Amino acid sequence: MMDKEKVLSYARDAFEIEAESIVATGKMIDDQVMLKAVEMLASAPRIASSGCGHSGIACMHFAHLMCCIERPARFISPAEAVHGATGFIQKGDVMVLASRGGKTAELIPIMEICRKKGASIITVTENASSALAAGADLVIPMKILKETDKYNSQGTTSFAVLGAIFDAIQAALVEYTGYRNEQFAVIHPGGAVGERLNHR
Repeated sequence: MMDKEKVLSYARDAFEIEAESIVATGKMIDDQVMLKAVEMLASAPRIASSGCGHSGIACMHFAHLMCCIERPARFISPAEAVHGATGFIQKGDVMVLASRGGKTAELIPIMEICRKKGASIITVTENASSALAAGADLVIPMKILKETDKYNSQGTTSFAVLGAIFDAIQAALVEYTGYRNEQFAVIHPGGAVGERLNHR
């Protein structure tokens, strides 16, 4: 018979597990690293992001966050990157690569293309000695104490931490660039947020 209390305990613990790793990551990121990332992104004509699996989904979120503060950005699928999609990247742009282990093979060619084209690279990873970290202009660390499932194998906590890093970068960019809510109102007329922002 299913133990309902045990099932619920895993659900409750997930909140604590993810919160602990988010806090640990926040403490790990040096102020100068965060400031450098913000400066790089603020000065970039275009921003791209790429990752696989859960990291890729978080990178899609990041690209959307950048668009929401009018920093031209797009997610580039690792599969499409080597079939022409990296044509989006030009000299002076910034590519954000996300990989917890820093060994995602699909991202290595993207890094090499960015190098050839004169684009800067920010890597978000837990593995500072990885190839993706070594090839980056800036490395943002992350700390995953444990994934939320009992097998410690699903990319749950790592996804939450990556999302928190991207949210922190966006919050800092809003302040750094002086982006105003009035600007956001113009590009976000839809939904409850748009109604609130454009209410007169």
